[in-house]
Amino acid sequence: MGDTLHRGFIQVYTGEGKGKTTAAFGQALRAVGRGLKAAIIQFLKDGNSGEVISMGRLAPEMRVFSFGGEGFCLRPSQEDFLNAQRGLAKAEDLMGSGGLDILILDEICMAVHLGLVKEASVLKIMKEKPCQMELILTGRNASKGIIEYADLVTEMKTIKHPYTGGIKARLGIEY
Repeated sequence: MGDTLHRGFIQVYTGEGKGKTTAAFGQALRAVGRGLKAAIIQFLKDGNSGEVISMGRLAPEMRVFSFGGEGFCLRPSQEDFLNAQRGLAKAEDLMGSGGLDILILDEICMAVHLGLVKEASVLKIMKEKPCQMELILTGRNASKGIIEYADLVTEMKTIKHPYTGGIKARLGIEY
């Protein structure tokens, strides 16, 4: 294992624009390149995107866990709720097991927005994270409480996007 972080911060990537997950995965890639260990927990996603497939090649320094179905759920089901709870439990387990330098909770902000996860549960994770671990949360609609507690917040804003012209997501670029 490489040098551990002296102090880990809490980062949030939110907003309507593209790039939240990509930024978080890039941070994990950078960390693993420097000998750190990272884990990603995906909420609302099935784990079948190009970035997840690539990250799997970096095991055991990189681990990805997906807790969701196909696409985004605008009308959450009981299964979506149970998957989100499993994701939270996995986050708590990974934080408690030690040896992890970066933990990414991908789409956790959207899971809170949809009512699948309570904001209080996420704030508890934020407050209880080991001091040397970097914690990164992504997703649209980050709550006020999450934003206030974080050390760094980046809002992605769309200026122009091919989707508005009818272009669908492209394999290897958007997923």
